[in-house]
Amino acid sequence: MKKTIIESTFLGLTIGDALGVPVEFQDRKHLKNFPVMGMREFGSHNQPMGTWSDDSSLTFCLAESLCKKYDVNDIAKNFAKWYSEILWTPHGKVFDIGIATNQAITDFIKGTPALLAGNKGEFDNGNGSLMRISPIAFYIKNMPIEKRFDIIKDVSSITHGHIRSVISCFIYVEYMLDLMVNTDKHNAYAKMQKRVNDFLNMNPICSQSEIDKFHRILENPINNYVIEPVYSLKEKEISSSGYVLNTLEASLWCFLNTDNYKDTVLKAVNLGGDTDTTACVVGALAGLHYGKENIPNDWIEKLVKKDDIINLSRKLSERLNC
Repeated sequence: MKKTIIESTFLGLTIGDALGVPVEFQDRKHLKNFPVMGMREFGSHNQPMGTWSDDSSLTFCLAESLCKKYDVNDIAKNFAKWYSEILWTPHGKVFDIGIATNQAITDFIKGTPALLAGNKGEFDNGNGSLMRISPIAFYIKNMPIEKRFDIIKDVSSITHGHIRSVISCFIYVEYMLDLMVNTDKHNAYAKMQKRVNDFLNMNPICSQSEIDKFHRILENPINNYVIEPVYSLKEKEISSSGYVLNTLEASLWCFLNTDNYKDTVLKAVNLGGDTDTTACVVGALAGLHYGKENIPNDWIEKLVKKDDIINLSRKLSERLNC
């Protein structure tokens, strides 16, 4: 494994995030006419060029905690510091936060235990845990799958406790693990599908109806109908909303239908909707897979707190020996 893999992943996700921030909430039709081609400034959140959102901030809060040890309570404390003490903000203030994440961190600050802070209702399945989960892949990479699932479940549950969010994070992290050791991303995807399907079939963690929600990603048939894989769908069949399953599908679709970092994240941003999160989630995959050398250098140079991000990635790499 390359020693720069965490650095490439962190730069990849943060740049995707920063590309999406100025056009968050804009619809796909508008972006077809005025596509994002590079870094912009101001826009939806009136932020300077290269500014990243809560997606990257909470990712770095998780990573900073992992630099010490794995402790769910400490991770949640870092989230609270970001929320109230401006830890890992690009400009010293929080300008964007999801509803479920806001509620969970607020509850934690008021005394709710970290593992109980994330709501578990079906309507609490935004993409707020998926967007920040990537660093955990480097921590759990040598663990048995049962242990990996338990840790992913706990880290997701700090803000998003429903099993749908947990499985979304699990699929995503398991794919990252295969990408670390497999240069063929489609082959890695097939290996992830088989392993996740086997795990879900052998472990009664949720109902079959819940597993069926992932049929396009895992290529599981429903009612004896063969399912078309997510990466072969047409763009009009891909939603880029803030719903966790939509974000996961859109990210995988963008990644598996492009062949370089730049095209991957621009494809994600130009889907519209939750642009920063879709591009952040797929940006981590693309950064990991293609490497830092495939990321446009002018985008890296425009990234706010670039040196801090690189230093954090190297600190985590040294701590986890990867």
